[in-house]
Amino acid sequence: MKEDRIMKKGNDDYAGDFQRIADKVSATSIIGNMVLFGFKLIAGIAAHSNAMISDAVHSASDVFSTVVVMIGIRLALKKADKEHPYGHERLECVAAIILAMVLFMTGLGIGMEALKNILSGSYNDLQAPGALALAAAVVSIMAKEAMFWYTKIYAARIDSSALLADAWHHRSDAFSSVGALIGIVGARQGFPVMDSVASLVIFVFIIKAAYDIFKDAIDKMVDHSCDEETERQIYECVMKNREVMGIDSLHTRIFGNRMYVDIEVAVDGSYTLKRSHEIAEEVHEDIERNFQKIKHIMVHVNPAQADM
Repeated sequence: MKEDRIMKKGNDDYAGDFQRIADKVSATSIIGNMVLFGFKLIAGIAAHSNAMISDAVHSASDVFSTVVVMIGIRLALKKADKEHPYGHERLECVAAIILAMVLFMTGLGIGMEALKNILSGSYNDLQAPGALALAAAVVSIMAKEAMFWYTKIYAARIDSSALLADAWHHRSDAFSSVGALIGIVGARQGFPVMDSVASLVIFVFIIKAAYDIFKDAIDKMVDHSCDEETERQIYECVMKNREVMGIDSLHTRIFGNRMYVDIEVAVDGSYTLKRSHEIAEEVHEDIERNFQKIKHIMVHVNPAQADM
């Protein structure tokens, strides 16, 4: 005797909170980056700092990145339809992959330009930037670091890979501003090559962040299993049911930022189909109640072996 059940979790409150938080964080990012872009561009031009002008362009690119995040999240939250019966959550992973590539290209551009400047040996052609560029770099570092933590905290709260990617884009901009700051200080002290050396270090950090974002998104795209701790918690949750005599199989997979669970439980083989069905209902409801991110659950009931 067996009982199979698949039930889709219709959690409108979860989707609503997810969308509300994502929109709030994205709107804050767009406004912050637009203000920083204007401030750094004016400071770079007025203070004759090419590094600060480049940093301003980097901030402008963050606006595009955040728009990609907003589009990806909105598409991911679309309800299931005939062509996509399991939903659209993976579209958020697509947005994260796009941002990872943008981050990678940004870092690569910084690294190549830095290496080119170091190898050229022409360090005395730069005009010493003014103090306004120095102040703009300090303000940018503080603002972008604050935006990084703000976005990262909310990304963790709703488990959004796209928002996490956007957070690291803020951090890459902060790194870029650190490079600009070192370059500006170095140029003002007669050591313009310091800008390029700092940029090479920043390049390594940015590439590492891009790789981590890309790997996380790919894991969620290819049905990677949940972490061992989550599976252990699911196991313990099910075994609290006194009618469950054992768990024959437990499989999980990540779908976007949600989870699927397939579980086989063993119950008394003498139970009627109706009673087995009720136990399956109880197991399903226990898991669903304790793990908000689960979207689909399949409960399969097996007769317990005689020696259990």
